Amino acid sequence: MAYEPALNAELPKLKRVLGLGDLIVYGIVLIQPIAPVGIFGLVLAISQGQAGGAILFATVAMMFTASSYGRMAALYPSAGSAYTYVGKGLNAHLGFLAGWAMILDYLLIPVINTIYLSLTMERLLPGVPYAVWVSIFAAMITLLNLRGIRATARANTFMLYVMTVVIGAFVVLAIRYIVGAQGWHGVVSTAPFFNPKSFRLGSLSAATSLAALTYIGFDGVTTLAEDVKNPRRNVLWGVILVCGITGVFSTVEVYLAQLAWPDYRTLPDLATAFLDVSRRVGGIALFQAVALVLVVACLGSGLTGQVGAARLLFGMGRDRVLPQRVFAHLSPKGETPSYNICIVGLLAWAGSMLLSYERAAELLNFGAFLAFMGVNVATVRAYYLKRQAEGSRNFLRDALIPTLGFLFCLWIWAHLATPAKVVGSIWFGVGVVYLAVNTHGFRVAPVMIDFRES
Repeated sequence: MAYEPALNAELPKLKRVLGLGDLIVYGIVLIQPIAPVGIFGLVLAISQGQAGGAILFATVAMMFTASSYGRMAALYPSAGSAYTYVGKGLNAHLGFLAGWAMILDYLLIPVINTIYLSLTMERLLPGVPYAVWVSIFAAMITLLNLRGIRATARANTFMLYVMTVVIGAFVVLAIRYIVGAQGWHGVVSTAPFFNPKSFRLGSLSAATSLAALTYIGFDGVTTLAEDVKNPRRNVLWGVILVCGITGVFSTVEVYLAQLAWPDYRTLPDLATAFLDVSRRVGGIALFQAVALVLVVACLGSGLTGQVGAARLLFGMGRDRVLPQRVFAHLSPKGETPSYNICIVGLLAWAGSMLLSYERAAELLNFGAFLAFMGVNVATVRAYYLKRQAEGSRNFLRDALIPTLGFLFCLWIWAHLATPAKVVGSIWFGVGVVYLAVNTHGFRVAPVMIDFRES
């Protein structure tokens, strides 16, 4: 008996200390309350003035898919998210391809943030060319990561408060502006959701495929499954509530912005349209506050995104998924994957010069929604067909909801712009060929990608 405590002490376990509220705050920090700001003008134009409808459709799709993520996290509480769920819920080869799609997203996150940082600064200081800003920010993010500087959870939480205050100010000032111009009846309108004069299902579908970018990152909640009290319940409700709360905030922001500037054809710049709306409803002070929040948020996201991509490439190099000499290299001083950081920095610079914000966002959604569809299918197999979890089979919960999630994601993915689908398909095709060669024609299991490095 005297040896039992010592033996038990040798078995380390993560303490389950996080509650549902902790998960929700963490998820909203990941997605950010300003998520729809960058895509507002583009979604408004593509939907022909029905941005609110596009956001709502995207919310519905993500709520169903969030349910699948939450349930799979209860079965497989591990880093890797879609990669793990598809690999264990379906098979290892499909899991590798889901991971390959996720790698594209990791590489694109620094690109998207560099593009939007540069567009925002170009609006603030129009005398400096866009290419100069791209070079400055790509170099800045790379140099900071080479020094090992990373955003902390405390800084992220502080930024959440700042973003919430600024967006709250926008909501109040937008309502004041609309009431002043049209009276209280102007605040209530169905036009941002459905306008029979301009409604086109194809336009709304294309806009929804872009609006879904608002929710990218919600699956990060599932990576805390081993730290959460009652994970089977709290992770499930955590991801659903994060998507729901994000949907409410995003819909309110987009709805009021559209009412304040109803004719999208008069917007000076679709990519930074929210800045113009902010100036209209709150003057130069709100314009500068929104711009500052965007710059800091994008810089922080770019920093963490680049280091996440670099560490993911390091894990793949160490496990010989990629050439070990280059991708598994660590700098002697800071023990950072310096080669990978430089590679991701160069890709961020090149991608920012070659891609528009819209195309980069659609390409990111290409990979994300392939992974989302895989998780929904894996949920049906794990819970309804194979019954890997305890309890009786439930058609609504185990089959219908994930199937609807799959169909909504397929619908959104199918309506991505053709250039994004072409480039994404090339990337995915390279992954298929790579997998076939390294598994001798899919006859052996693929090397596992360690997403814990990211």
